[in-house]
Amino acid sequence: MTILEDLQFLGPGWTDLVEILIVAFLLYRVLLVLQRTRAMQIMLGVVLLAFLYGVSRLLDLILIRTLLEAAFQYGAIAVLIVFQPELRAALARLGQSRMIRAFQRLEGSRVAEEIVEGVGRLSLSRHGAIIAVEQEVELGEYAETGTRIDARVSAEMLTTIFTPYSPLHDGAVLIVGDQIRTAGAILPLTQSSVNDRSLGTRHRAALGLCEETDSIVIVVSEETSQISVAIGGRLDRDVGLDRLRSILEGLTPSAEAAPVVGTPIMTR
Repeated sequence: MTILEDLQFLGPGWTDLVEILIVAFLLYRVLLVLQRTRAMQIMLGVVLLAFLYGVSRLLDLILIRTLLEAAFQYGAIAVLIVFQPELRAALARLGQSRMIRAFQRLEGSRVAEEIVEGVGRLSLSRHGAIIAVEQEVELGEYAETGTRIDARVSAEMLTTIFTPYSPLHDGAVLIVGDQIRTAGAILPLTQSSVNDRSLGTRHRAALGLCEETDSIVIVVSEETSQISVAIGGRLDRDVGLDRLRSILEGLTPSAEAAPVVGTPIMTR
C-alpha cells in the first residue's frame, strides 16, 4: 500500500463537512448564550484547568494530574449546577427556532379557535364572561387569587365555567399557552377615569389588567351580549368573531379601539 492510500481517511467527505458545520454552529450558539455573562468567566476557568491538565501530563506532574482528574470526574454534575441558568436560556432560545415556532403557531391557532367558539357561545347565551390571555408579562400573581384548573383550552370548558350560578363564573379565566391556568381570578380595576358609564365591573377589570400587563382581555356582556377586547389600555367594543380571531392570532392589532380611559397606554 502506498502512503496516499494510508492517508485516504484524512480526506474529508461531504458528511464530514456537514458535521463540521453543525458543530461550528452549535459552538457559535453556545458562545452567544454565554457572552457577557458570569458563565463566560467560568468557561475560561475550565479552559485554563484543561490547559493545566495537559501540561501536567506532558511534564509528568503526578500530584497535579491526580487532583485535576478527580475534579474532572465530577465535572459533568458541576457543569449542570453551575450553568443551570445559561442552560435554561439556551433551551429557551432553542424553543424560539423557526421550526418550533411553526408548531407553536399551529397550536396557537387551535387555542384561538377554541376561544372564539367559546366566546361566541357565551355571547349567544348572554352569559357574562371575562377571559385574559397571557402574553409576555406573566399573570402568576393574579392566578393565585383564583382556583387552579390546568385544563386544556376548549370551548366546552369555557362555556361550563361561565355558566350562571357555577362556583367560578364571577371571576376571570386566565389562559397561559394552551392551558386554562385559573378560573375565578380577581383582576384589578382600572384606576383611570372611565368616560362611558355603561361599562360594568368586568370591563373595568379588563382595562385594569391590560394597564398593568400586555394581556389580551376578552369581555362578554350579559346585558347586551356584546364582545369587547381590552389591550394596551384601550377597549374595543362590539367586536365580531372574525376580528377577535385575528387579534388572538396576532394578525390584526387592536389599533382601531376607541380609548375609554383618560390616559390610554400605547397599543401593541
